[in-house]
Amino acid sequence: MPQRVGIIGGSGVDRPGSGFTETVIDTTYGQALAWIGDGDQSDVVFLSRHGVNHDAPPHKVNNRANVTALHHLGVDCVIATFAVGGIADDIPPGGVVALDQIIDLTSGRESTFFDGGESGLRHTPFTEPFSPVLREAIVKAGPAHGLAVRPRGAYICFNGPRFETAAEIRMSKLLGADVVGMTAMPEAILARELEIHYAGIAVSVNWAAGVKGPLQVDFGALTLIRGKLLPLMLDVLRHAELDPEVWSQERGD
Repeated sequence: MPQRVGIIGGSGVDRPGSGFTETVIDTTYGQALAWIGDGDQSDVVFLSRHGVNHDAPPHKVNNRANVTALHHLGVDCVIATFAVGGIADDIPPGGVVALDQIIDLTSGRESTFFDGGESGLRHTPFTEPFSPVLREAIVKAGPAHGLAVRPRGAYICFNGPRFETAAEIRMSKLLGADVVGMTAMPEAILARELEIHYAGIAVSVNWAAGVKGPLQVDFGALTLIRGKLLPLMLDVLRHAELDPEVWSQERGD
Protein backbone atom coordinates (compact mmCIF):
# COMPACT_ATOMS: atom_id res chain seq x y z
CA MET A 1 0.00 0.00 0.00
CA PRO A 2 1.32 3.51 -0.82
CA GLN A 3 2.35 5.67 2.14
CA ARG A 4 -0.01 8.48 1.18
CA VAL A 5 -2.51 8.66 -1.66
CA GLY A 6 -3.90 11.58 -3.60
CA ILE A 7 -6.99 12.53 -5.55
CA ILE A 8 -6.96 15.45 -7.97
CA GLY A 9 -10.40 16.95 -8.52
CA GLY A 10 -11.50 19.40 -11.16
CA SER A 11 -14.81 20.69 -12.47
CA GLY A 12 -17.68 18.97 -10.72
CA VAL A 13 -15.42 17.11 -8.25
CA ASP A 14 -13.78 20.06 -6.57
CA ARG A 15 -13.60 19.14 -2.88
CA PRO A 16 -14.28 16.27 -0.44
CA GLY A 17 -16.88 16.12 2.29
CA SER A 18 -16.25 16.22 6.03
CA GLY A 19 -13.15 14.81 7.66
CA PHE A 20 -10.64 16.87 5.70
CA THR A 21 -8.73 20.02 6.67
CA GLU A 22 -8.22 22.71 4.03
CA THR A 23 -4.53 23.54 3.64
CA VAL A 24 -2.62 25.94 1.39
CA ILE A 25 0.73 24.47 0.36
CA ASP A 26 3.60 26.80 -0.58
CA THR A 27 5.93 25.49 -3.29
CA THR A 28 8.74 26.85 -5.43
CA TYR A 29 6.19 27.30 -8.21
CA GLY A 30 3.45 28.98 -6.18
CA GLN A 31 0.61 27.91 -3.92
CA ALA A 32 -1.63 24.87 -4.19
CA LEU A 33 -4.87 24.09 -2.37
CA ALA A 34 -5.25 20.70 -0.70
CA TRP A 35 -7.52 19.01 1.80
CA ILE A 36 -5.65 16.63 4.09
CA GLY A 37 -7.60 13.84 5.73
CA ASP A 38 -8.13 13.67 9.48
CA GLY A 39 -8.07 10.57 11.69
CA ASP A 40 -8.64 7.39 9.70
CA GLN A 41 -8.33 9.42 6.50
CA SER A 42 -4.91 10.91 7.32
CA ASP A 43 -3.43 8.90 4.45
CA VAL A 44 -5.52 10.83 1.89
CA VAL A 45 -4.81 14.16 0.21
CA PHE A 46 -7.42 15.78 -2.03
CA LEU A 47 -6.02 18.48 -4.30
CA SER A 48 -8.08 21.15 -6.05
CA ARG A 49 -6.79 21.38 -9.62
CA HIS A 50 -8.09 24.89 -10.23
CA GLY A 51 -6.19 26.64 -7.48
CA VAL A 52 -6.50 28.33 -4.13
CA ASN A 53 -9.46 30.45 -5.25
CA HIS A 54 -11.01 27.77 -7.48
CA ASP A 55 -10.82 30.16 -10.41
CA ALA A 56 -7.87 29.13 -12.60
CA PRO A 57 -9.03 28.37 -16.16
CA PRO A 58 -7.57 25.27 -17.82
CA HIS A 59 -4.75 27.07 -19.61
CA LYS A 60 -3.66 28.83 -16.39
CA VAL A 61 -3.79 25.94 -13.92
CA ASN A 62 -0.54 25.93 -11.93
CA ASN A 63 0.20 22.29 -12.57
CA ARG A 64 3.78 22.45 -11.36
CA ALA A 65 2.67 23.83 -7.98
CA ASN A 66 -0.10 21.23 -7.73
CA VAL A 67 2.08 18.22 -8.48
CA THR A 68 4.94 19.54 -6.36
CA ALA A 69 2.55 19.98 -3.42
CA LEU A 70 1.49 16.34 -3.67
CA HIS A 71 5.12 15.28 -3.79
CA HIS A 72 5.98 17.38 -0.73
CA LEU A 73 3.08 15.79 1.17
CA GLY A 74 4.46 12.32 0.52
CA VAL A 75 1.87 11.30 -2.06
CA ASP A 76 3.17 8.60 -4.40
CA CYS A 77 -0.08 7.33 -5.90
CA VAL A 78 -2.78 9.54 -7.50
CA ILE A 79 -6.07 9.23 -9.31
CA ALA A 80 -7.15 12.34 -11.20
CA THR A 81 -10.75 13.02 -12.22
CA PHE A 82 -11.80 14.80 -15.39
CA ALA A 83 -15.11 16.13 -16.69
CA VAL A 84 -14.98 15.47 -20.44
CA GLY A 85 -16.93 15.48 -23.64
CA GLY A 86 -17.69 12.11 -25.17
CA ILE A 87 -16.42 11.50 -28.71
CA ALA A 88 -16.77 7.72 -28.97
CA ASP A 89 -20.31 6.48 -29.53
CA ASP A 90 -20.30 4.41 -26.33
CA ILE A 91 -19.38 7.31 -23.98
CA PRO A 92 -22.62 9.26 -23.47
CA PRO A 93 -23.16 11.78 -20.67
CA GLY A 94 -22.64 9.84 -17.46
CA GLY A 95 -20.17 7.45 -19.08
CA VAL A 96 -17.09 6.62 -17.01
CA VAL A 97 -13.71 5.86 -18.57
CA ALA A 98 -10.43 4.58 -17.14
CA LEU A 99 -8.02 6.48 -19.36
CA ASP A 100 -5.00 4.85 -20.97
CA GLN A 101 -3.70 7.36 -23.53
CA ILE A 102 -3.34 11.11 -24.16
CA ILE A 103 -3.12 13.23 -27.29
CA ASP A 104 -1.66 16.60 -26.30
CA LEU A 105 -2.67 19.65 -28.35
CA THR A 106 -1.92 22.23 -25.66
CA SER A 107 0.56 25.07 -26.00
CA GLY A 108 2.05 27.79 -23.84
CA ARG A 109 1.83 25.76 -20.62
CA GLU A 110 4.68 25.06 -18.20
CA SER A 111 5.01 21.42 -19.12
CA THR A 112 8.15 20.15 -17.39
CA PHE A 113 10.26 20.48 -14.26
CA PHE A 114 13.38 20.12 -16.42
CA ASP A 115 13.85 23.44 -18.21
CA GLY A 116 17.61 23.17 -18.51
CA GLY A 117 20.13 25.18 -16.50
CA GLU A 118 19.92 24.43 -12.78
CA SER A 119 16.89 22.19 -13.24
CA GLY A 120 18.73 20.06 -15.78
CA LEU A 121 17.39 18.24 -18.83
CA ARG A 122 15.54 14.94 -18.94
CA HIS A 123 13.70 13.13 -21.71
CA THR A 124 11.02 11.28 -19.75
CA PRO A 125 9.47 8.05 -21.12
CA PHE A 126 5.74 8.57 -21.61
CA THR A 127 4.60 5.64 -23.72
CA GLU A 128 1.97 4.79 -21.09
CA PRO A 129 0.87 8.15 -19.61
CA PHE A 130 -1.47 6.49 -17.10
CA SER A 131 -0.58 3.71 -14.68
CA PRO A 132 -1.73 0.40 -16.21
CA VAL A 133 -1.84 -1.20 -12.76
CA LEU A 134 -4.13 1.49 -11.32
CA ARG A 135 -6.26 1.55 -14.48
CA GLU A 136 -6.88 -2.19 -14.34
CA ALA A 137 -7.73 -1.94 -10.63
CA ILE A 138 -10.24 0.85 -11.34
CA VAL A 139 -12.00 -1.24 -13.98
CA LYS A 140 -12.05 -4.32 -11.76
CA ALA A 141 -13.37 -2.47 -8.69
CA GLY A 142 -15.97 -0.42 -10.57
CA PRO A 143 -18.93 -2.85 -10.39
CA ALA A 144 -18.57 -3.25 -6.60
CA HIS A 145 -19.18 0.52 -6.37
CA GLY A 146 -22.06 0.56 -8.82
CA LEU A 147 -20.01 1.87 -11.73
CA ALA A 148 -19.48 0.33 -15.15
CA VAL A 149 -16.08 1.63 -16.22
CA ARG A 150 -14.92 1.60 -19.84
CA PRO A 151 -11.52 -0.15 -19.64
CA ARG A 152 -9.63 2.14 -22.00
CA GLY A 153 -9.91 5.57 -23.52
CA ALA A 154 -7.73 8.15 -25.25
CA TYR A 155 -8.06 11.71 -23.94
CA ILE A 156 -7.32 14.54 -26.35
CA CYS A 157 -6.32 17.71 -24.53
CA PHE A 158 -7.12 21.11 -26.03
CA ASN A 159 -5.94 24.41 -24.59
CA GLY A 160 -9.32 25.91 -23.77
CA PRO A 161 -10.94 27.74 -22.22
CA ARG A 162 -13.20 27.76 -25.27
CA PHE A 163 -14.89 24.56 -26.35
CA GLU A 164 -13.86 22.85 -29.56
CA THR A 165 -15.36 23.28 -33.01
CA ALA A 166 -17.22 20.42 -34.67
CA ALA A 167 -14.37 20.13 -37.18
CA GLU A 168 -11.82 19.81 -34.37
CA ILE A 169 -13.84 17.00 -32.85
CA ARG A 170 -14.05 15.23 -36.22
CA MET A 171 -10.26 15.56 -36.43
CA SER A 172 -9.93 14.24 -32.89
CA LYS A 173 -11.94 11.15 -33.77
CA LEU A 174 -9.69 10.50 -36.76
CA LEU A 175 -6.68 10.75 -34.43
CA GLY A 176 -8.15 8.06 -32.20
CA ALA A 177 -9.51 10.17 -29.34
CA ASP A 178 -12.42 8.86 -27.28
CA VAL A 179 -12.97 11.87 -25.00
CA VAL A 180 -11.99 15.53 -25.04
CA GLY A 181 -10.91 17.81 -22.21
CA MET A 182 -8.59 20.66 -21.25
CA THR A 183 -6.70 19.63 -18.11
CA ALA A 184 -4.90 16.27 -18.37
CA MET A 185 -1.75 17.89 -19.72
CA PRO A 186 0.79 18.75 -18.47
CA GLU A 187 -0.51 17.34 -15.17
CA ALA A 188 0.13 13.75 -16.26
CA ILE A 189 3.71 14.26 -17.44
CA LEU A 190 4.63 16.31 -14.37
CA ALA A 191 3.42 13.47 -12.15
CA ARG A 192 5.55 11.08 -14.17
CA GLU A 193 8.61 13.32 -13.81
CA LEU A 194 8.25 13.19 -10.02
CA GLU A 195 7.68 9.41 -10.15
CA ILE A 196 4.12 9.56 -8.88
CA HIS A 197 1.88 6.71 -10.02
CA TYR A 198 -0.92 8.50 -11.86
CA ALA A 199 -4.27 7.26 -13.18
CA GLY A 200 -7.19 9.12 -14.71
CA ILE A 201 -10.96 8.65 -14.51
CA ALA A 202 -12.97 10.63 -17.05
CA VAL A 203 -16.69 11.25 -16.65
CA SER A 204 -18.60 12.48 -19.68
CA VAL A 205 -20.77 15.54 -19.02
CA ASN A 206 -21.72 16.14 -22.64
CA TRP A 207 -21.36 14.86 -26.16
CA ALA A 208 -18.42 16.65 -27.77
CA ALA A 209 -19.18 19.44 -30.24
CA GLY A 210 -21.07 18.23 -33.27
CA VAL A 211 -21.30 14.58 -32.20
CA LYS A 212 -25.01 14.77 -31.38
CA GLY A 213 -25.83 18.31 -32.43
CA PRO A 214 -25.30 21.52 -30.39
CA LEU A 215 -23.04 21.31 -27.35
CA GLN A 216 -25.02 20.94 -24.11
CA VAL A 217 -22.97 20.59 -20.92
CA ASP A 218 -24.82 18.98 -18.03
CA PHE A 219 -22.98 18.32 -14.77
CA GLY A 220 -26.06 16.50 -13.51
CA ALA A 221 -24.67 13.24 -14.88
CA LEU A 222 -21.52 13.73 -12.82
CA THR A 223 -23.50 14.71 -9.74
CA LEU A 224 -25.42 11.44 -9.88
CA ILE A 225 -22.28 9.30 -9.69
CA ARG A 226 -20.07 11.60 -7.65
CA GLY A 227 -20.90 9.76 -4.43
CA LYS A 228 -19.64 6.53 -5.99
CA LEU A 229 -16.38 7.94 -7.35
CA LEU A 230 -14.66 8.76 -4.07
CA PRO A 231 -15.20 5.29 -2.49
CA LEU A 232 -14.00 3.68 -5.74
CA MET A 233 -10.85 5.79 -5.86
CA LEU A 234 -10.01 5.24 -2.19
CA ASP A 235 -10.58 1.50 -2.57
CA VAL A 236 -8.15 1.33 -5.50
CA LEU A 237 -5.54 3.65 -4.03
CA ARG A 238 -5.44 2.04 -0.60
CA HIS A 239 -5.05 -1.45 -2.01
CA ALA A 240 -2.60 -0.63 -4.77
CA GLU A 241 0.43 -2.89 -5.02
CA LEU A 242 3.05 -0.73 -6.67
CA ASP A 243 6.50 -2.02 -5.86
CA PRO A 244 9.70 -0.59 -7.45
CA GLU A 245 9.66 -3.22 -10.18
CA VAL A 246 6.12 -2.26 -11.21
CA TRP A 247 7.10 1.41 -11.26
CA SER A 248 10.11 0.63 -13.44
CA GLN A 249 7.83 -1.12 -15.93
CA GLU A 250 5.30 1.71 -15.96
CA ARG A 251 7.81 4.43 -16.68
CA GLY A 252 9.39 2.41 -19.50
CA ASP A 253 12.81 1.59 -17.99
